[in-house]
Amino acid sequence: MLSQYKIRATIPAKDLARAKKFYTETLGFKPIAEDPEFIRTESGGVQFGIYPTRASAGTATVAEWEVADLQAEMKDLRNRGVTFEEYDLPGLKTVDGVAEIGGFKGAWFKDSEGNILAISEGAG
Repeated sequence: MLSQYKIRATIPAKDLARAKKFYTETLGFKPIAEDPEFIRTESGGVQFGIYPTRASAGTATVAEWEVADLQAEMKDLRNRGVTFEEYDLPGLKTVDGVAEIGGFKGAWFKDSEGNILAISEGAG
């Protein structure tokens, strides 16, 4: 059964060098392994990879980090140049980048490749 194994996210990049710079310099991750076709890094004990592709970035969230203080993380990321997305969709409306749904708060931003990433508080 797959449920017994750890899951690993893989994030597509049209420009692997640009993506590496975003994930290391802007978000602060350190590569634990890399070659010309893949960069592996780690977040909270879970590994994720970044790989080159010709495909377009999607319109759905590809990775999410559960944080203790959403506003503090947003402030830090904004100071690093991250812009948070604003949505006004059925069932999802953001105010200053934050959506509140029940006890859950979430904020979304794009990486250097146009992939949608999220941070959340209270989702766990």
